[in-house]
Amino acid sequence: MGSNPDRDPPFFFSKPADAVTQDSVLPFPPQTDNLHPEVELVVAIGSGGTDISPDTALSHIYGYAVGLDMTRRDLQATAKKTGRPWSLAKGFDASCPVSAIKPASHTPALTHSAITLTVNGEIRQSGKIDDMIWSIPEIISALSRSVRLEAGDLIMTGTPAGVSRIVKGDRLDAKCENIGELSLTYI
Repeated sequence: MGSNPDRDPPFFFSKPADAVTQDSVLPFPPQTDNLHPEVELVVAIGSGGTDISPDTALSHIYGYAVGLDMTRRDLQATAKKTGRPWSLAKGFDASCPVSAIKPASHTPALTHSAITLTVNGEIRQSGKIDDMIWSIPEIISALSRSVRLEAGDLIMTGTPAGVSRIVKGDRLDAKCENIGELSLTYI
């Protein structure tokens, strides 16, 4: 999943304190009227390292979850226009809802697993894990060349097409086949 089939390097950012658990009622974030959810497969690291090869990357995984990468798109557009970082657009209170983590040892192959996001019962995003431009081992390897991965790190892996605005009161249901579900409402 992603937008560049020529495989530009993945884009990384961090918002660890902003991860929240499943089935929540969350406050609509301030300073925006253009909030977008991006449904993503989440990889939970079990053992860290640096310079991890794609061949050994899967052995570093503890488990998987489904998550929402929330983005204040209006703040992101302003940051892009002014050449500033996207930090405030991507990192804010409760900006990274994540389902329970399913251990990799209890997870079948994810290759053909569907990932979806519905908003108020309407499908907004739908794709398959094998639509990802970068494989999970490639993502782990690329990230570990830039920063040391630690047990407990969560890596979001990209989103299918269909990202669009939500408003206060919307009910979001994210699902990744063979992994889990996440439901929440913004008030």
